[in-house]
Amino acid sequence: MDNPLKPPVALLAKIGSIVGHAEEGLSHDAHQFDFDALCTLIADPEVKAWMQEMRAMALVPLPRNAGRG
Repeated sequence: MDNPLKPPVALLAKIGSIVGHAEEGLSHDAHQFDFDALCTLIADPEVKAWMQEMRAMALVPLPRNAGRG
């Protein structure tokens, strides 16, 4: 990715979908679909690469288990 601070529209849609499914997953009307969609989106190679670049710039938190083991 050229600039993680200016992600492509497709990646922005994926990030927005992550937020939307997280909101639904935390609601009273949560469905298994929301959790499955979250897992799929989080595992997406484009999302993973973007997260890695954002973490390298300390703009998103590292996972709690980072550096363990």
